[in-house]
Parts: sequence; structure tokens; C-alpha cells
Amino acid sequence: MTAVVIAIPDRNRPATGALLVAGIILATLTEAIASTVLSLGRGDIIGDTYATPDEFAWLDVGYTAPKLIGFMAAAWLMNRVSPRCLIVSSTIAMGAACALAAITTQLDLLVVLRVMQGFSGGVLLVAGQTIIFLAYPRRHQPILQALFAIGSVVAPATIAPAFEGWLLDSQSWMWIFFSVVPVALAAAGFLLLADCPAPVKAGPRPFDWLGFSLLSTALFCFTYVLGQGSRWDWFEERHIVCLTVVGAATLLAFLGQQMIAKGQGLLDFTPFRSDDFSFAFIVSFVAGAALFGSAFLIPSFAVSVLAFTPTDAGLLLLPSGALFIGALLIAAFLMQVRRIPPIATVPFGILMIMVAMWMLSGSTIESGADDMMPAILLRGLGLGFLFLSITLIAFGKLNHQNLASGVGLFNTGRQLGGLMGVAWLQTLIENNVAANVAMLGANVTAGIPAVSERLATTTAMLAAKGMDPVAAGRAATSLLGRAVAGQSTVIAFDTAFNAVALLFVVAAPVMVTIKIGLARYMRKRTEQSSLALRAVPMPIAPTPDMTPSLPPSTLASNALVEGSQRQMEDAQLPA
Repeated sequence: MTAVVIAIPDRNRPATGALLVAGIILATLTEAIASTVLSLGRGDIIGDTYATPDEFAWLDVGYTAPKLIGFMAAAWLMNRVSPRCLIVSSTIAMGAACALAAITTQLDLLVVLRVMQGFSGGVLLVAGQTIIFLAYPRRHQPILQALFAIGSVVAPATIAPAFEGWLLDSQSWMWIFFSVVPVALAAAGFLLLADCPAPVKAGPRPFDWLGFSLLSTALFCFTYVLGQGSRWDWFEERHIVCLTVVGAATLLAFLGQQMIAKGQGLLDFTPFRSDDFSFAFIVSFVAGAALFGSAFLIPSFAVSVLAFTPTDAGLLLLPSGALFIGALLIAAFLMQVRRIPPIATVPFGILMIMVAMWMLSGSTIESGADDMMPAILLRGLGLGFLFLSITLIAFGKLNHQNLASGVGLFNTGRQLGGLMGVAWLQTLIENNVAANVAMLGANVTAGIPAVSERLATTTAMLAAKGMDPVAAGRAATSLLGRAVAGQSTVIAFDTAFNAVALLFVVAAPVMVTIKIGLARYMRKRTEQSSLALRAVPMPIAPTPDMTPSLPPSTLASNALVEGSQRQMEDAQLPA
């Protein structure tokens, strides 16, 4: 990717510095709201747009894939456009696209607007985080990155669902899009008033259209497959197979084209030369699966099993947002004031998430918000300790030239991990529900005394309320079937909660092994470089005893100077 060289603004102006950070956080909030609008508003939007499930899928794919593309293209854009103009224009584009989406129910137009929202969201996230790293010294990054994470990670995982659930119950899904507009305008205003790093053009080169086209095709294919594969039973459907093949082929072609370009292509892969970045990239992939996966499981369980309203399901995660923020600030204090290394809080974060998911795996159909709250709060603490650490580890050794590329790659890894995690959990739940229904149904037959007794009791109760005895018997059988289906769903969700916990049980030792391996590889590479430098012959400089001293009077004579030069050459021969 094209190098980005930044001229740092005056750091002795705290007022404009505060405006810069506030504007960036508000800009990330616009992306947080837009990215989660479909999680709770899916049913309402389908009803108002008369969309089929296949058509509605493009609203999701049309946001996520362009967001990933925005992550990839942001570094090149930052070299062509000033960071202030880039993030302001992306924020305004997000607000305008959301404003138009709030006043239309035409599905085709909504898909186009979602594409605009996704690309703008990806660009403003990368540009915002890069600007914070470039505009402030490294010693201030823990607290600043904690504040950035509030808008980019905490808000979409906890705050936005609660806010959107309240709007769905009190107004409509259109008000979710409307709410983005004032936030976008406020963010743009703050950013225009603040000081911002100004780019120094460093030989920009033409855009890699071939690489961009190949990567965009691959991301669109994989986003659709991961988002819709479980609904189509994965590779049992021909078009899923075709998209997977096309995505894999274009991805391989893209990687080959980048190798041939030799550093002149779309992406800058130099951040992977840092063992810290490579390790953090892998951890972000797993952490993304845990973050997005748990954010999918908890509201889905509350709505589908516990019959929560959208507002109640959103409020279920809100208290964990407070602990998420608290953990971020505590971790920032420990790293910035107490000077503990970022890697120190990673084990605590992983352990808390594992325990929280294990606690949720004991949920039943009788569970309520109070029963689930301790585990949800512990999950928020774990995510806070984990995400700030891996962010600082990832970017601690990157320079101004490859920082934007590193931020884009890091966010892409987290997003892809989240997509894979949600796809895996959806498939796991669907398969387990079907298997559990078959297993429980085989043991719930009329010949079993307990089943016959329950059917008789339910039939008598319904008949006592005035229902016809025959209809009451049928209703009792139907209610028993619903109970079996409900219990099957509960078991499937509990299995999914356990799966997230087991993900870290398996991934933790793997990540430790990778960290050790990367450290040894970089140490060996450094030693080889040192040996290579020592093997290079160095020119021998004349020493003082090799240079004859001449009286000052001889320097005036050219003949004596030439003679002294011959004497110097003769004196150097024995050496």
C-alpha cells in the first residue's frame, strides 16, 4: 500500500484535541448504529418492504462486504485525501445514506444505501483510529484507544441494541436510521473545528484496480456464504458452492497478484513482519468470534426462548456495557500509569469470557434476566480487558508508513472472525435443534405413563375451561409438541454457549504456542541479520599513527604536499 507520512499538529492545544477525540468517537457511533440495525429490526423491515428472505439477505451482505472493502481501501485514501476530509466526508455520507434509508421502503434503494453505509463505516473506523495514533504520543494511547473502543466495540455490542430495541417498540425501524443523522452532523462539526494531522504527500502511485476488483469479489462471495450458508444448508445448495469456489479462486488470484506487484499492490503486508501484530491479528480473529458470537447468542436466546420484547432483549446487554467500559478504563490506567505490559491482561480477559459462557450454558426456559445477569456482566469485564490489550499489542511497533494498513487488516480480521463465529453458531443451533427434537420426540410417546398422565391432565384442564373434549385432546398434544420444541431449542442454545467457552479452551494454548513461535522466529531472523552485517567487509580508515605529521611550512608547497601523499601511501602498505 502507498506509504502515508503524517505531519503531527500542535499537541499543546487541549481544547481542539478534545474536539478531535469527541468527533471521532461520535463518528464511530454512527457506524455502530447502522451496523446493528438489522439484528432486532429484521422482522419489521421485512414486513414494511415486502421482502423475501433471499432479497432481505442483500441488506446484510450489502453492508458487511463494503465495510470490509472500506477497511482495505482506507490506507490508500488517506494518502490521497487529508485525514480530516476523509473522516468528515465518510461521516456525512453515512448520515446522508441513513437519512435516505429512513424515508424509503424500496428494497433496491435500501440495498444501495446499505452499500454506501458499509463502505463509509469501514473507512471512518480505520481513519479515526489511525488519526488518534498519529496525533498523540504513544504514552497517551491506552486511554485514547479505550475511548475509541467505546464507540467502535462497546456501542455495537451493548449500547446500540438497547437503544434500537426501545425505538422499535416505541416508534419504528425508520427512527433507527433517523437517529444517525444528528450524531453524524455533530461528529462532522467537531472534526471540522479540531486540529487534525495533515498528510505530507509521499509519492502516491496509481490505484491498484485489478487487486481491488479481485479482493472485492472475494469479500462479497465470502460474506454471502458466511451470512447465508446456514440457511441454505451450506454446500447442499449449488449457488453456495459456486460462490465459495469463486471467492477462493479470486482470493488466490489476488494474493498472487500482490506477490507479483512486489509492494506496489493494493495492500501493505509489512505489518505482519512484526511478531506482535501477527499475534494480535490472530487473537483479534478469535476475539471477534467471541464478541459477535455472544452478542448474537444472548439476544437470540432472550427473544426466541424467553419471549423477551426487543426492548427487553436490548436492555439485557446494557449493564454489561457499563462493565465493558469500566474494564477498558481500568486496563488503560494500568497500562498508562502503572506501566504494565498490554499482554498481562489478555489471560484475565480470556478466562472471564470462558467462565461467563459456561455460566450461560446452564440457562433454562425458566431463566430470567436476573439469572443471566452475573454471566453477562462477567462477559463485559472480560471483553474490556481483552480488546484494549490486543489493540495496543497490534499497533505498538508499527510506524507511520504502515499504521493505516495495519489498522485496516486488524479490523478485517476481527470482522471476519465475527462472521465465521456467528455462522458457526447458527449452524450449530439449527443442527442441534433438529437432533434434539428427534431424540426427545422418540422418548415422548403415548405409551409412556408420564406422557399419558400429562396429556390427560392438560386435556382435563382445557375441557374444564369449556373446550370440546376432542379439541382439548388435540390442543394438549400440540402443547406437548411445543414444549418438546422449546426444550430442544434451550438445549441447542446451551450447547452453543458451551461451544464459545470451549473455543477459548482450544484456542488459548494454540495462541500461546503461536506467540512463542513468532518470538523465536523474529529472534532468529534478527540474529541472522546481525551476522550478515558482521560479514560485510568494512573499509579500513587511516589511523593517526599511519598518517605522517608535516610541519606547517610544507603545506604551502604543492611539491611537498605531493611528496607527503606518496609517503602516506607508502606508510599504509604494510597495514
